[in-house]
Amino acid sequence: MTARSALRRYMLVSFLTWLPVGLMGATLVLLMTSRGLSLAEVGLAVTVYSIVTATLELPTGGLADVLGRRVVLAVSAAFTVAALALLAVSTTFWMFLVSGVLKGVARALSSGPATSWYVDTLHGIEGREADLKPGLARGGAMESVALCVGVLAGGGLPLLVPAQVIFPLAAPPLVGAVAAAVLLVVVVFAMPEPAHDRRSLASVLREVPATVGSGVRLAAGVPVLRRLMAAAAASGVILCSIELLTPGRLAELAGTAERGSLAYAVVAALGFAGSAAGSALAPRAARLAGSSARGAIAGTVLAALSVGSLAATAGLSGPAGLVSAGLAYVTLFVGLSVAGLLCLEMTHNAVSAAERTTVTSTGSLSLQAGGVAANLTLGSLAGQSGAAVAWAGAALVALASALLFVRMPAPPTGSSRSPARQARAHSG
Repeated sequence: MTARSALRRYMLVSFLTWLPVGLMGATLVLLMTSRGLSLAEVGLAVTVYSIVTATLELPTGGLADVLGRRVVLAVSAAFTVAALALLAVSTTFWMFLVSGVLKGVARALSSGPATSWYVDTLHGIEGREADLKPGLARGGAMESVALCVGVLAGGGLPLLVPAQVIFPLAAPPLVGAVAAAVLLVVVVFAMPEPAHDRRSLASVLREVPATVGSGVRLAAGVPVLRRLMAAAAASGVILCSIELLTPGRLAELAGTAERGSLAYAVVAALGFAGSAAGSALAPRAARLAGSSARGAIAGTVLAALSVGSLAATAGLSGPAGLVSAGLAYVTLFVGLSVAGLLCLEMTHNAVSAAERTTVTSTGSLSLQAGGVAANLTLGSLAGQSGAAVAWAGAALVALASALLFVRMPAPPTGSSRSPARQARAHSG
Protein backbone atom coordinates (compact mmCIF):
# COMPACT_ATOMS: atom_id res chain seq x y z
CA MET A 1 0.00 0.00 0.00
CA THR A 2 1.23 3.51 -0.82
CA ALA A 3 0.85 6.62 1.31
CA ARG A 4 -1.61 8.03 -1.23
CA SER A 5 -3.73 4.87 -1.10
CA ALA A 6 -3.75 4.89 2.70
CA LEU A 7 -4.85 8.53 2.69
CA ARG A 8 -7.71 7.85 0.27
CA ARG A 9 -8.99 5.02 2.44
CA TYR A 10 -8.66 7.07 5.60
CA MET A 11 -10.62 9.92 4.03
CA LEU A 12 -13.38 7.57 2.87
CA VAL A 13 -13.69 5.93 6.28
CA SER A 14 -13.72 9.36 7.98
CA PHE A 15 -16.54 10.50 5.70
CA LEU A 16 -18.64 7.35 6.16
CA THR A 17 -18.14 7.33 9.93
CA TRP A 18 -19.71 10.78 10.37
CA LEU A 19 -22.29 10.76 7.57
CA PRO A 20 -24.86 8.77 9.64
CA VAL A 21 -24.38 11.20 12.54
CA GLY A 22 -25.19 14.16 10.30
CA LEU A 23 -28.17 12.40 8.69
CA MET A 24 -29.90 11.64 11.97
CA GLY A 25 -28.92 14.85 13.75
CA ALA A 26 -31.27 17.27 12.00
CA THR A 27 -34.49 15.39 12.88
CA LEU A 28 -33.56 13.39 15.99
CA VAL A 29 -35.46 15.49 18.54
CA LEU A 30 -38.44 15.95 16.20
CA LEU A 31 -38.64 12.19 15.64
CA MET A 32 -38.70 11.50 19.38
CA THR A 33 -41.32 14.13 20.16
CA SER A 34 -43.51 13.11 17.23
CA ARG A 35 -43.54 9.58 18.62
CA GLY A 36 -44.87 10.85 21.95
CA LEU A 37 -41.77 11.53 24.06
CA SER A 38 -41.69 14.55 26.32
CA LEU A 39 -38.75 16.92 26.25
CA ALA A 40 -37.63 15.50 29.60
CA GLU A 41 -37.61 11.99 28.14
CA VAL A 42 -35.73 13.24 25.08
CA GLY A 43 -33.13 14.80 27.36
CA LEU A 44 -32.81 11.58 29.35
CA ALA A 45 -32.30 9.51 26.20
CA VAL A 46 -29.57 11.88 25.01
CA THR A 47 -27.95 11.88 28.45
CA VAL A 48 -27.85 8.07 28.49
CA TYR A 49 -26.07 8.17 25.12
CA SER A 50 -23.48 10.58 26.53
CA ILE A 51 -22.95 8.50 29.68
CA VAL A 52 -22.46 5.29 27.70
CA THR A 53 -20.01 7.01 25.35
CA ALA A 54 -17.99 8.53 28.18
CA THR A 55 -17.95 5.30 30.19
CA LEU A 56 -16.68 3.21 27.29
CA GLU A 57 -14.20 5.70 25.79
CA LEU A 58 -11.11 4.32 27.51
CA PRO A 59 -11.99 0.59 27.51
CA THR A 60 -12.80 0.64 23.80
CA GLY A 61 -9.65 2.63 23.06
CA GLY A 62 -7.66 -0.02 24.90
CA LEU A 63 -9.53 -2.72 22.99
CA ALA A 64 -8.48 -1.15 19.69
CA ASP A 65 -4.85 -1.07 20.82
CA VAL A 66 -5.05 -4.76 21.77
CA LEU A 67 -7.29 -6.26 19.07
CA GLY A 68 -6.49 -3.93 16.20
CA ARG A 69 -8.10 -0.91 14.55
CA ARG A 70 -10.05 -2.68 11.80
CA VAL A 71 -11.90 -5.10 14.08
CA VAL A 72 -13.07 -2.36 16.44
CA LEU A 73 -14.14 -0.08 13.57
CA ALA A 74 -16.12 -2.90 11.98
CA VAL A 75 -17.91 -3.63 15.26
CA SER A 76 -18.64 0.09 15.64
CA ALA A 77 -20.21 0.19 12.18
CA ALA A 78 -22.36 -2.84 13.02
CA PHE A 79 -23.59 -1.17 16.21
CA THR A 80 -24.40 1.98 14.22
CA VAL A 81 -26.49 -0.02 11.75
CA ALA A 82 -28.44 -1.63 14.61
CA ALA A 83 -28.85 1.67 16.50
CA LEU A 84 -30.18 3.68 13.55
CA ALA A 85 -32.44 0.90 12.28
CA LEU A 86 -33.97 0.68 15.77
CA LEU A 87 -34.20 4.46 15.97
CA ALA A 88 -36.25 4.56 12.75
CA VAL A 89 -38.89 2.15 14.09
CA SER A 90 -38.88 3.21 17.76
CA THR A 91 -42.27 4.19 19.16
CA THR A 92 -41.68 4.12 22.94
CA PHE A 93 -39.27 5.77 25.35
CA TRP A 94 -37.55 2.45 26.11
CA MET A 95 -36.91 1.73 22.44
CA PHE A 96 -35.33 5.15 22.03
CA LEU A 97 -33.31 4.54 25.20
CA VAL A 98 -31.94 1.25 23.83
CA SER A 99 -31.13 3.00 20.55
CA GLY A 100 -29.23 5.63 22.53
CA VAL A 101 -27.22 2.94 24.32
CA LEU A 102 -26.31 1.30 20.99
CA LYS A 103 -25.31 4.67 19.53
CA GLY A 104 -23.15 5.35 22.58
CA VAL A 105 -21.35 2.02 22.18
CA ALA A 106 -20.82 2.73 18.47
CA ARG A 107 -19.49 6.22 19.16
CA ALA A 108 -17.05 5.03 21.80
CA LEU A 109 -15.78 2.26 19.53
CA SER A 110 -15.22 4.69 16.64
CA SER A 111 -13.25 7.21 18.72
CA GLY A 112 -9.67 7.00 17.53
CA PRO A 113 -9.15 3.72 15.60
CA ALA A 114 -9.39 5.22 12.08
CA THR A 115 -6.86 7.94 12.83
CA SER A 116 -4.60 5.45 14.60
CA TRP A 117 -4.82 3.11 11.59
CA TYR A 118 -3.74 5.92 9.26
CA VAL A 119 -0.88 7.08 11.50
CA ASP A 120 0.42 3.53 11.99
CA THR A 121 0.13 2.81 8.25
CA LEU A 122 1.92 6.02 7.28
CA HIS A 123 4.67 5.36 9.82
CA GLY A 124 5.09 1.90 8.32
CA ILE A 125 5.47 3.38 4.84
CA GLU A 126 7.47 6.56 5.49
CA GLY A 127 8.89 6.04 8.98
CA ARG A 128 8.31 7.79 12.30
CA GLU A 129 9.37 11.16 10.85
CA ALA A 130 6.44 11.22 8.38
CA ASP A 131 4.52 14.51 8.30
CA LEU A 132 1.09 13.73 9.76
CA LYS A 133 -0.53 17.14 9.30
CA PRO A 134 -1.64 16.93 5.63
CA GLY A 135 -3.30 13.53 6.01
CA LEU A 136 -4.92 14.31 9.35
CA ALA A 137 -6.15 17.61 7.93
CA ARG A 138 -7.84 15.89 5.00
CA GLY A 139 -9.37 13.29 7.27
CA GLY A 140 -10.73 16.00 9.56
CA ALA A 141 -12.05 17.91 6.58
CA MET A 142 -13.89 14.81 5.34
CA GLU A 143 -15.53 14.39 8.75
CA SER A 144 -16.82 17.95 8.58
CA VAL A 145 -17.96 17.54 4.96
CA ALA A 146 -19.87 14.40 5.98
CA LEU A 147 -21.61 16.26 8.82
CA CYS A 148 -22.42 19.20 6.52
CA VAL A 149 -23.84 16.97 3.78
CA GLY A 150 -25.60 14.77 6.30
CA VAL A 151 -27.37 17.53 8.22
CA LEU A 152 -28.60 19.18 5.01
CA ALA A 153 -29.74 15.88 3.49
CA GLY A 154 -31.28 14.74 6.77
CA GLY A 155 -33.16 18.00 7.12
CA GLY A 156 -34.54 17.91 3.57
CA LEU A 157 -35.22 14.19 3.20
CA PRO A 158 -38.50 14.14 5.19
CA LEU A 159 -39.95 16.65 2.71
CA LEU A 160 -39.20 14.33 -0.21
CA VAL A 161 -40.40 10.99 1.21
CA PRO A 162 -44.06 10.10 0.58
CA ALA A 163 -45.85 9.71 3.89
CA GLN A 164 -47.73 6.72 2.47
CA VAL A 165 -44.47 4.80 2.08
CA ILE A 166 -42.64 5.63 5.31
CA PHE A 167 -42.94 7.97 8.25
CA PRO A 168 -40.99 10.96 6.86
CA LEU A 169 -38.94 11.66 10.00
CA ALA A 170 -37.80 8.02 10.07
CA ALA A 171 -36.17 8.31 6.64
CA PRO A 172 -32.91 10.04 7.74
CA PRO A 173 -31.91 7.38 10.32
CA LEU A 174 -32.77 4.62 7.83
CA VAL A 175 -30.49 6.18 5.22
CA GLY A 176 -27.88 6.60 7.96
CA ALA A 177 -28.11 2.86 8.70
CA VAL A 178 -27.44 2.15 5.01
CA ALA A 179 -24.41 4.47 5.09
CA ALA A 180 -23.13 2.65 8.19
CA ALA A 181 -23.53 -0.68 6.37
CA VAL A 182 -21.39 0.68 3.53
CA LEU A 183 -18.80 1.73 6.14
CA LEU A 184 -18.78 -1.81 7.51
CA VAL A 185 -17.97 -3.23 4.06
CA VAL A 186 -15.25 -0.65 3.43
CA VAL A 187 -13.59 -1.28 6.80
CA VAL A 188 -13.59 -5.06 6.36
CA PHE A 189 -12.27 -5.08 2.80
CA ALA A 190 -10.28 -1.85 2.38
CA MET A 191 -8.37 -1.41 5.66
CA PRO A 192 -5.62 -4.03 5.73
CA GLU A 193 -3.89 -4.33 9.06
CA PRO A 194 -0.80 -6.29 10.11
CA ALA A 195 -1.80 -9.65 11.53
CA HIS A 196 -2.16 -9.88 15.28
CA ASP A 197 -1.25 -12.84 17.43
CA ARG A 198 -4.19 -15.19 17.87
CA ARG A 199 -5.40 -14.91 21.44
CA SER A 200 -8.46 -16.00 23.34
CA LEU A 201 -11.14 -13.47 24.20
CA ALA A 202 -10.31 -13.89 27.89
CA SER A 203 -6.66 -13.02 27.33
CA VAL A 204 -7.63 -10.00 25.25
CA LEU A 205 -9.98 -8.73 27.92
CA ARG A 206 -7.28 -9.17 30.56
CA GLU A 207 -4.94 -6.97 28.51
CA VAL A 208 -7.42 -4.13 28.03
CA PRO A 209 -7.30 -2.79 31.64
CA ALA A 210 -3.50 -2.84 31.55
CA THR A 211 -3.50 -1.00 28.22
CA VAL A 212 -6.00 1.57 29.53
CA GLY A 213 -3.96 2.07 32.69
CA SER A 214 -0.79 2.54 30.67
CA GLY A 215 -2.50 5.08 28.41
CA VAL A 216 -3.92 7.05 31.32
CA ARG A 217 -0.56 7.09 33.10
CA LEU A 218 1.02 8.26 29.87
CA ALA A 219 -1.50 11.08 29.42
CA ALA A 220 -1.02 12.17 33.04
CA GLY A 221 2.74 11.67 33.17
CA VAL A 222 3.97 13.37 29.99
CA PRO A 223 3.82 17.18 30.26
CA VAL A 224 2.83 17.75 26.62
CA LEU A 225 -0.06 15.28 26.93
CA ARG A 226 -1.26 16.82 30.20
CA ARG A 227 -1.59 20.16 28.46
CA LEU A 228 -3.32 18.64 25.45
CA MET A 229 -5.88 16.90 27.69
CA ALA A 230 -6.60 20.22 29.42
CA ALA A 231 -7.01 21.90 26.03
CA ALA A 232 -9.49 19.19 25.02
CA ALA A 233 -11.53 19.88 28.16
CA ALA A 234 -11.63 23.58 27.31
CA SER A 235 -12.83 22.72 23.79
CA GLY A 236 -15.63 20.71 25.39
CA VAL A 237 -16.73 23.80 27.31
CA ILE A 238 -16.78 25.88 24.12
CA LEU A 239 -18.70 23.30 22.10
CA CYS A 240 -21.25 22.79 24.85
CA SER A 241 -21.87 26.53 25.08
CA ILE A 242 -22.68 26.54 21.37
CA GLU A 243 -24.85 23.43 21.27
CA LEU A 244 -26.73 24.44 24.43
CA LEU A 245 -27.44 28.10 23.72
CA THR A 246 -27.39 28.64 19.95
CA PRO A 247 -30.68 26.83 19.04
CA GLY A 248 -32.68 28.98 21.46
CA ARG A 249 -30.94 32.15 20.30
CA LEU A 250 -31.73 31.39 16.64
CA ALA A 251 -35.35 30.49 17.44
CA GLU A 252 -35.66 33.83 19.22
CA LEU A 253 -34.21 35.65 16.21
CA ALA A 254 -36.28 33.74 13.65
CA GLY A 255 -39.54 34.28 15.50
CA THR A 256 -40.80 30.69 15.82
CA ALA A 257 -39.39 27.33 16.85
CA GLU A 258 -39.96 25.90 13.36
CA ARG A 259 -38.09 28.72 11.65
CA GLY A 260 -35.43 28.56 14.32
CA SER A 261 -34.98 24.84 13.63
CA LEU A 262 -34.46 25.54 9.93
CA ALA A 263 -32.08 28.40 10.75
CA TYR A 264 -30.10 26.14 13.06
CA ALA A 265 -29.84 23.41 10.41
CA VAL A 266 -28.45 25.93 7.92
CA VAL A 267 -26.06 27.49 10.45
CA ALA A 268 -24.92 24.05 11.63
CA ALA A 269 -24.20 23.03 8.03
CA LEU A 270 -22.21 26.23 7.53
CA GLY A 271 -20.38 25.52 10.79
CA PHE A 272 -19.40 22.05 9.56
CA ALA A 273 -18.17 23.66 6.34
CA GLY A 274 -16.12 26.05 8.46
CA SER A 275 -14.77 23.06 10.37
CA ALA A 276 -13.71 21.45 7.10
CA ALA A 277 -12.00 24.68 6.07
CA GLY A 278 -10.23 24.88 9.42
CA SER A 279 -8.92 21.33 9.10
CA ALA A 280 -7.63 22.09 5.61
CA LEU A 281 -6.00 25.33 6.78
CA ALA A 282 -4.33 23.82 9.87
CA PRO A 283 -1.06 22.77 8.17
CA ARG A 284 -0.67 26.25 6.65
CA ALA A 285 -1.51 27.88 9.99
CA ALA A 286 1.24 25.84 11.68
CA ARG A 287 3.69 26.71 8.92
CA LEU A 288 2.93 30.44 9.06
CA ALA A 289 2.99 30.52 12.86
CA GLY A 290 6.27 28.62 13.01
CA SER A 291 5.09 25.49 14.84
CA SER A 292 2.03 23.38 15.58
CA ALA A 293 1.79 24.81 19.11
CA ARG A 294 1.75 28.40 17.82
CA GLY A 295 -0.80 27.44 15.16
CA ALA A 296 -2.97 25.99 17.93
CA ILE A 297 -2.70 29.28 19.82
CA ALA A 298 -3.98 31.15 16.75
CA GLY A 299 -6.89 28.76 16.32
CA THR A 300 -7.83 28.89 19.99
CA VAL A 301 -7.72 32.70 20.11
CA LEU A 302 -9.91 32.86 16.99
CA ALA A 303 -12.43 30.53 18.68
CA ALA A 304 -12.36 32.64 21.85
CA LEU A 305 -13.00 35.84 19.87
CA SER A 306 -15.88 34.16 18.04
CA VAL A 307 -17.61 33.11 21.27
CA GLY A 308 -16.96 36.60 22.60
CA SER A 309 -18.67 38.09 19.53
CA LEU A 310 -21.73 35.91 20.25
CA ALA A 311 -21.84 37.48 23.69
CA ALA A 312 -21.31 40.99 22.31
CA THR A 313 -24.06 40.69 19.67
CA ALA A 314 -26.62 38.94 21.89
CA GLY A 315 -28.65 42.16 21.98
CA LEU A 316 -29.09 42.37 18.21
CA SER A 317 -32.40 41.32 16.66
CA GLY A 318 -33.77 40.49 13.24
CA PRO A 319 -31.53 39.83 10.21
CA ALA A 320 -28.55 41.58 11.80
CA GLY A 321 -28.69 39.21 14.75
CA LEU A 322 -29.04 36.15 12.50
CA VAL A 323 -26.12 37.17 10.28
CA SER A 324 -23.84 38.03 13.21
CA ALA A 325 -24.68 34.75 14.99
CA GLY A 326 -24.09 32.77 11.79
CA LEU A 327 -20.73 34.41 11.09
CA ALA A 328 -19.58 33.88 14.66
CA TYR A 329 -20.65 30.22 14.51
CA VAL A 330 -18.73 29.56 11.28
CA THR A 331 -15.60 31.41 12.44
CA LEU A 332 -15.70 29.56 15.74
CA PHE A 333 -15.55 26.19 14.02
CA VAL A 334 -12.71 27.30 11.77
CA GLY A 335 -10.66 28.20 14.85
CA LEU A 336 -11.60 25.05 16.78
CA SER A 337 -10.71 22.82 13.83
CA VAL A 338 -7.30 24.46 13.33
CA ALA A 339 -6.48 23.99 17.01
CA GLY A 340 -8.02 20.51 17.19
CA LEU A 341 -6.14 19.17 14.18
CA LEU A 342 -2.79 20.45 15.46
CA CYS A 343 -3.51 19.06 18.94
CA LEU A 344 -4.24 15.70 17.33
CA GLU A 345 -0.91 15.80 15.51
CA MET A 346 0.95 16.68 18.72
CA THR A 347 -0.83 13.87 20.55
CA HIS A 348 0.12 11.25 17.97
CA ASN A 349 3.72 12.47 17.90
CA ALA A 350 3.94 11.97 21.67
CA VAL A 351 2.81 8.33 21.84
CA SER A 352 3.74 4.96 20.42
CA ALA A 353 1.45 2.65 18.48
CA ALA A 354 0.83 0.55 21.59
CA GLU A 355 -1.01 3.37 23.41
CA ARG A 356 -2.13 5.48 20.45
CA THR A 357 -5.89 4.83 20.48
CA THR A 358 -6.11 4.77 24.28
CA VAL A 359 -4.51 8.20 24.56
CA THR A 360 -6.71 9.69 21.81
CA SER A 361 -9.72 8.23 23.64
CA THR A 362 -8.47 9.94 26.79
CA GLY A 363 -8.52 13.20 24.86
CA SER A 364 -12.08 12.52 23.72
CA LEU A 365 -13.06 11.77 27.31
CA SER A 366 -11.47 15.05 28.43
CA LEU A 367 -13.52 16.91 25.81
CA GLN A 368 -16.71 15.27 27.07
CA ALA A 369 -15.77 16.04 30.68
CA GLY A 370 -15.48 19.69 29.70
CA GLY A 371 -18.91 19.46 28.10
CA VAL A 372 -20.44 17.94 31.23
CA ALA A 373 -18.93 20.70 33.37
CA ALA A 374 -20.34 23.31 30.99
CA ASN A 375 -23.77 21.66 31.05
CA LEU A 376 -23.81 21.88 34.83
CA THR A 377 -22.79 25.54 34.93
CA LEU A 378 -23.53 27.44 31.71
CA GLY A 379 -27.17 26.36 31.49
CA SER A 380 -28.03 27.72 34.92
CA LEU A 381 -25.83 30.79 34.32
CA ALA A 382 -27.70 31.55 31.09
CA GLY A 383 -31.03 31.04 32.84
CA GLN A 384 -30.12 33.48 35.60
CA SER A 385 -28.07 36.09 33.75
CA GLY A 386 -28.70 35.51 30.04
CA ALA A 387 -26.88 33.78 27.20
CA ALA A 388 -24.47 36.70 26.76
CA VAL A 389 -22.97 36.15 30.22
CA ALA A 390 -22.63 32.39 29.65
CA TRP A 391 -20.94 32.95 26.30
CA ALA A 392 -18.61 35.50 27.87
CA GLY A 393 -17.60 32.89 30.45
CA ALA A 394 -16.93 30.32 27.71
CA ALA A 395 -14.85 32.88 25.82
CA LEU A 396 -12.69 33.46 28.89
CA VAL A 397 -12.15 29.71 29.27
CA ALA A 398 -11.11 29.51 25.60
CA LEU A 399 -8.74 32.46 25.92
CA ALA A 400 -7.15 31.01 29.05
CA SER A 401 -6.67 27.63 27.33
CA ALA A 402 -4.49 29.31 24.67
CA LEU A 403 -1.86 29.73 27.39
CA LEU A 404 -1.52 25.92 27.51
CA PHE A 405 0.35 26.04 24.19
CA VAL A 406 2.87 28.66 25.28
CA ARG A 407 6.32 27.06 25.73
CA MET A 408 4.77 23.69 24.91
CA PRO A 409 7.05 20.87 26.15
CA ALA A 410 8.63 18.72 23.48
CA PRO A 411 7.19 15.23 22.95
CA PRO A 412 9.16 12.23 24.23
CA THR A 413 11.95 11.38 21.79
CA GLY A 414 14.91 9.09 21.61
CA SER A 415 15.22 5.41 20.84
CA SER A 416 16.45 4.54 24.32
CA ARG A 417 13.36 5.70 26.10
CA SER A 418 9.86 4.81 25.00
CA PRO A 419 6.92 7.17 25.71
CA ALA A 420 5.80 4.87 28.52
CA ARG A 421 9.21 5.12 30.16
CA GLN A 422 9.17 8.89 29.68
CA ALA A 423 5.80 9.00 31.45
CA ARG A 424 7.16 7.06 34.39
CA ALA A 425 10.21 9.33 34.52
CA HIS A 426 8.10 12.50 34.54
CA SER A 427 5.77 11.12 37.20
CA GLY A 428 8.69 10.52 39.52
